[in-house]
Amino acid sequence: MDMHLISRAVAELGECLRVENNVLATAESCTGGLLASTLTDTPGSSEWFAGSVVAYSNEVKAGLLGVPREVLDEHGAVSEPVVRAMAEGVLKAVGAQVSVAISGIAGPGGGTPEKPVGTVWMAWAWPGGSRARRYDFSGTRTQVKEQSVMTAVNGLLGVVR
Repeated sequence: MDMHLISRAVAELGECLRVENNVLATAESCTGGLLASTLTDTPGSSEWFAGSVVAYSNEVKAGLLGVPREVLDEHGAVSEPVVRAMAEGVLKAVGAQVSVAISGIAGPGGGTPEKPVGTVWMAWAWPGGSRARRYDFSGTRTQVKEQSVMTAVNGLLGVVR
């Protein structure tokens, strides 16, 4: 991950959130807290970052974030309806004004023909709305996680600008 680029993007994100007096929450699965760690590397992030739920298991996705079991069973954890529910769930749980959720297959195993390694779904939510998108990243497990973090931050910038 290009630390200079991500640092600049996070600093801009933080400034946009701070100016509007908004706070951010994250729900992470395949990134395992890397996004939250990246956000908190920025001095002053406590002004605009409320917290994160690392929901690696479906039990945590359902129990803490309120993802309906039937949605998990029908679509799988790496899907649009699940990340939307994760983003909306963490928004409510933390009381934030904007959130992002990430769920994917970082590899090297776990892929299927329908959802190969590198498949990552993200959703961004705010009171009254959300959007989601599927990404197909490549590279090692670490590279998929890093691409996910950068993409999540850029998506957040698109929401808060």
